[in-house]
Amino acid sequence: MALGTITTVRRMAAKPQQFSILIPSWNNLPYLKLCIESIRKNSHFANQIIVHVNEGIDGTLDWLALQPDVSYTHSAQNIGVCYALNLGRDLVATDYILYMNDDMYACHDWDLALAQEIAQIGHNLFFLSATTIEPAKPHIAVINAGFGTSIDNFEEARLLTTFNEPKHYDWQGATWPPNVVHKQLWDLVGGYSTEFSPGMYSDPDFSMKLWQAGVRLFKGVAASRVYHFGSVSVTRVKRNKGYYTFIAKWGITSSTFTKYYLHRGDQFTGPLLEPTLSAFINIKNAFKRLSMLINKTGK
Repeated sequence: MALGTITTVRRMAAKPQQFSILIPSWNNLPYLKLCIESIRKNSHFANQIIVHVNEGIDGTLDWLALQPDVSYTHSAQNIGVCYALNLGRDLVATDYILYMNDDMYACHDWDLALAQEIAQIGHNLFFLSATTIEPAKPHIAVINAGFGTSIDNFEEARLLTTFNEPKHYDWQGATWPPNVVHKQLWDLVGGYSTEFSPGMYSDPDFSMKLWQAGVRLFKGVAASRVYHFGSVSVTRVKRNKGYYTFIAKWGITSSTFTKYYLHRGDQFTGPLLEPTLSAFINIKNAFKRLSMLINKTGK
């Protein structure tokens, strides 16, 4: 992919900041505005906000030009999530890189819960995720509660008064955004892998790279809550064949990794242990690798 000309606008901070929040956006201005406003008014700390604008033909660039607290990069074409995040890395001014989708809404003190968790950990070999509240996602790591499926029917006031009511536990297997990692660890593994552009399966790939670097603390923090409208941009993009790219790269399926390595969604009990895969799972993955090679060669 030819990236073309990249525009960069860096805003200087007036006071110390806790997290550098990377937000890729693709002609999604109403949701981006809501996301950034939620960060501004519901965060405990001052945080650096960095947006990558894919195309920006919907007025996003004009709006960002008027936002003195938002740094941004811009590409004339949609270069996807992986390139967008890696471009945003050059503007990071804090120790912690946090990736958030533009169709997310940060609830009160979402960042305080993450910062407190980091302080308790006491080292940089971790990967944390906030816990998302979503109207229709049947997964044990997600709080299923409906406060609107779009901006048009978003119940912001009700969310802000009740988001803490659903009980949930800290969970294993952080992969999904919002997620946070120390910048040294990000740089060590090389950020997000562009072979997964525009982005499908780049999340488990990033977690696998962290696993290979020795990280065993993959924790979803129940007290850090963010509402997610649900893949507003992903439904518009042409999907890459990330499933097969993951198998070719790591020799196993992404589901094997998230289930048997990360135990994603299980109650958090501490750092993860080395997985023991059954003969059946090993045979299944060998079959998937063979099928991938057959499909690739056309034989």
